[in-house]
Amino acid sequence: MLSFGKKKKTEIDLKQHELLENAQKRIKRKKRLFSHLVIFLIGSLFLVLANKILKYGEAYDWSIWVIIFWAFLLVLHTFNVFVTHKFMGQDWERKQRERLVEQQKKRIAEIQKEIDTDFPLSKINKKKEL
Repeated sequence: MLSFGKKKKTEIDLKQHELLENAQKRIKRKKRLFSHLVIFLIGSLFLVLANKILKYGEAYDWSIWVIIFWAFLLVLHTFNVFVTHKFMGQDWERKQRERLVEQQKKRIAEIQKEIDTDFPLSKINKKKEL
């Protein structure tokens, strides 16, 4: 009876461990996104200062274009963290992995069937006996 309780406990522990790992990965993604946001704000300020106050490339307002491109990358990063990983997260990866394993098992079974029909064991055993 004690072994049954331990198995249930380990199954629960494994599920909790998996949930904890997923939560930690999600936290890391969000942390990177917020770091990206802070760097974007500081970098944008620096670019505007370099363009306007330091008068580096003053003839053309290049800093706005760099900031717009960088903002686009930040939006893509945000979309990736909050939208893509919800639809294509751990569950999606697990389902894809299981589907691929099933396909491989099916292909191996087909190959084994071909081998069995082309080279039956009874013929091989008869050749060894002769």
